[in-house]
Amino acid sequence: MDKRAGPSTVLTADELVLPSVAAIRPYEPGKPIEEVERELGVSSAVKLASNENPVGPSPLALEAIRRELASLNRYPDGGSYFLRNKVAARHGLSPQHIFLGSGSCEIINLLALLFLRPGLNALAADHSFVIYRLAAAAVGAALKSVALREDFSHDLEAIAAAIDAQTALVFLDNPDNPTGTFYRRGQWREFLKRVPQRVVIVADEAYFDFVRDPDYPDSLEDHDGARMLVTLRTFSKIFGLAGLRVGYAVARPDIVRLLDKVRQPFNLTSLAQAAALAGMDDREHVEKTLKVNREGIAFLERELRRLGLGFVPTQANFILVEVGDGRAVFERLMRRGVIVRPMDGYGFPRHVRISVGLEEENRRLIEALSRVL
Repeated sequence: MDKRAGPSTVLTADELVLPSVAAIRPYEPGKPIEEVERELGVSSAVKLASNENPVGPSPLALEAIRRELASLNRYPDGGSYFLRNKVAARHGLSPQHIFLGSGSCEIINLLALLFLRPGLNALAADHSFVIYRLAAAAVGAALKSVALREDFSHDLEAIAAAIDAQTALVFLDNPDNPTGTFYRRGQWREFLKRVPQRVVIVADEAYFDFVRDPDYPDSLEDHDGARMLVTLRTFSKIFGLAGLRVGYAVARPDIVRLLDKVRQPFNLTSLAQAAALAGMDDREHVEKTLKVNREGIAFLERELRRLGLGFVPTQANFILVEVGDGRAVFERLMRRGVIVRPMDGYGFPRHVRISVGLEEENRRLIEALSRVL
């Protein structure tokens, strides 16, 4: 090494990666309960920040995990054979149409890796799930955002009009995170007519199970074998398995084969596979979750109106609420042991996102919100 070289000649790691990667603002997850209790000295904190299932995982899933524990010295089934076949049967498809990932986020990243590169772009609605932007940036592609409609829903007409010769992917979360809004069946069908066949459409339906409006379009009905359509679903929400990271994609077999080529070996743990297999059969757990969510949404909407707070009507398991200074309200609520999600990272600095909890958690949130406001 040249001893005359000064510190200014030392390269930083940022100089060795794509500029889009160096510029990434890391994803900000919801604050864990343990961290808040440790840092602020509060006890019995409740977390209403990450759209988790407050009911917990299925008892059948927990029992399946217990049975699997003695085999943790073995690698999991690398092809997730039984789970892939069960998911396929649920949707009346062949296993060749199903790809299993470590949560929907892994699949989103793999789709970006496959279909995006420097010089190409992806489209998404403004303020939508931040992982779309991170996935595009990681491979050096641009993500073009299209403004939401006045009702905070996706403007599919404007998104279709924004497609250009360099557009390779379109990300659509329906219902949208963080607004909880959805686009309707007629809008979706018109959108499909306008999208070139070469463009991959990713219909991210993580909150599909919570939707109550009959005009919601289930994208699985539109897999015709011709268009490049990928539907994403997850076990994190309705099945309460967020900690195990299980998601899946429904797509044409040629797309599934490509995803299988670039995924990591053993991307689903044996515990995750066992829990998802068992949880799919627990209809009682699903119905209980839906009941808790319906009642929680009704309670929160009623109480938010009483407090004079504006919110976006939701079809998911969370509500976007306008509170003034979202970051300040988030901090004040944490000091009272209630964890919500500030939305400045999504471009909504005046809002927080509140996940629906159990009845006593929802009441505690409203009480704390009344005091901090």
